[in-house]
Amino acid sequence: MYFYDREPEIANLREIEERSALFAQMTMLIGRRRVGKTTLLRNAFAKTQVLYFFAAKKNEILLCEEFTRATAEKLGLSLGQFQSFAGLFKALMLHSKAQNFTLIVDEVQEFANINPAVFSEIQHVWDTYKDESKINVVFCGSIYAMMKRIFENSKEPLFGRATAKIILKPFDIQTIKHILSDHHPSYTADDLLSFYMLTGGIAKYIEQLVMNKAFTKKQIFDAVFHDGSFFLDEGRAVLIDEFGRDYSNYFSILSLLADGKTDRRELESTLQIAAGGYLDKLENEYGLIKRRRPFGAKEGSRSNKYVIEDNFLNFWFRFIYKYRSAVEINNLDYVRRIVERDYETYSGVILEKYFRQQLAESRQFSEIGSYWDRKGENEIDIVAVNDFERKIVFYEVKRNEHRISLNDLQLKSQGVVKHYAGYRVEYRKYSLKSITAD
Repeated sequence: MYFYDREPEIANLREIEERSALFAQMTMLIGRRRVGKTTLLRNAFAKTQVLYFFAAKKNEILLCEEFTRATAEKLGLSLGQFQSFAGLFKALMLHSKAQNFTLIVDEVQEFANINPAVFSEIQHVWDTYKDESKINVVFCGSIYAMMKRIFENSKEPLFGRATAKIILKPFDIQTIKHILSDHHPSYTADDLLSFYMLTGGIAKYIEQLVMNKAFTKKQIFDAVFHDGSFFLDEGRAVLIDEFGRDYSNYFSILSLLADGKTDRRELESTLQIAAGGYLDKLENEYGLIKRRRPFGAKEGSRSNKYVIEDNFLNFWFRFIYKYRSAVEINNLDYVRRIVERDYETYSGVILEKYFRQQLAESRQFSEIGSYWDRKGENEIDIVAVNDFERKIVFYEVKRNEHRISLNDLQLKSQGVVKHYAGYRVEYRKYSLKSITAD
C-alpha cells in the first residue's frame, strides 16, 4: 500500500536524526500494534545508515548473534560475539564516535521477558558514553503499559534518558477519506462510515481492506466474516500480551463497555467484581478506554461514562468476542446477521464519534464533549466551545437528518447556556450524509 500521511512525524524524526550528528539521541516511539510504527521508521531516515533490530521472544545470546549479523551487513562492522545486548550496545555506542548512524530497536519491551536486567545495563552504557557518541537510538514498542513503565516510571533505570517521545496515532479522518477515495472514488456515506468503524485509521487494518478490495459496506463485512479472516482473532492477538494472565476480567469489562454498559456500577453489578482498579489501568496504563464526564462537570463528578477509544477493538468486543462461541464453530453467517441487524444503531454511535473527532481535528475549539444531566437525561451529542471567539455550538447527530429537531436541542441546552453568558450560541445538525461533505 502507498505510504500515506505522517509528514509531521517524519519531519520530527529527521530533525532528531540531524541532531544525532552532534549529540547522541534516544527517542521513545509508542503506538498500538498495527498502527504503522515500523513502516514509519523505514520511511523516516534519510541521512544516516539505519540498523534495525527486532526484539523477538528468544534467548538473548541468539538475539545477539542475529543483531551482530545485521550489524555486519548494514555497517560493515565485525564486532565479534556477545553474550548480552548491553555488550553489543556498548560496542555500537563506541563505534558511533566515528560514524553517525541510526539504531532502531523494535518491540524493545520484550527485553523485560528476555533479560529483566537489560534496561539497567542500557542505562549504564548510555550514561557512560552518550556525551562522546553520535548515535541516533529509537526504542520502539507497542505494549503501551510496559513502554510507559520502562521510560516514564521514576523508579525505572531509563527514566529521563529519552531525549524525545513520539506517540504514533491512527490516521486522521482526512487521510482515511483520501485512502478510500484513491481506491474507490464513488464511495457512499455508509461505505466511509463502515471503513472508519472497522479500521479507526489503523494502518494494518486499512491495508487488509485494500488487499481484499473491500471498500463498500458489504465488501468490508465480507472481509471480516469469512473463514480464516485476519480480523477474527485480532483483538485477542493485540491484547493478550498487554493483560497477561488477568486478561479474562479485562476482556469481560471491555465486552460490556462495547455493549453500551458504560457506568461503573452497572459493570460491577453485572460482573460481581470491584471494577475500579481495572478501569483505572485500562485508562491510565493501557490507554484503551476514556472516562467521560458531562460537559461542564467538575473533575470529581460521579456522572462518568467509560468508552473504548479504539474503533476496531470496540467492534471486536461488541460482535466477535461477545459471540465467540459462534465464531469458534465457524458460524460466521450468524454473527454477520447480528452485525447487519444492529448496524444502524451501532453505526449511529460511531457516527457521533466521527464528528467529534472531525471537530477536534479542525482545531477550531478549545473544548469538545457531550452533555447529560444528573439523571442521565437531556443528552446532547456534542458541545463545542471556542473561548477565544466566545462561541458555543451544540450539535445533534443522527443517521437520518429528518429525525433531528433543533428546537429540542435548544431546550436541552438551556442548563449549559446559562453558564456561558456573553457567548454566541449556535445549533447545528449532523447526519450520515454530512460525512461525505468536505
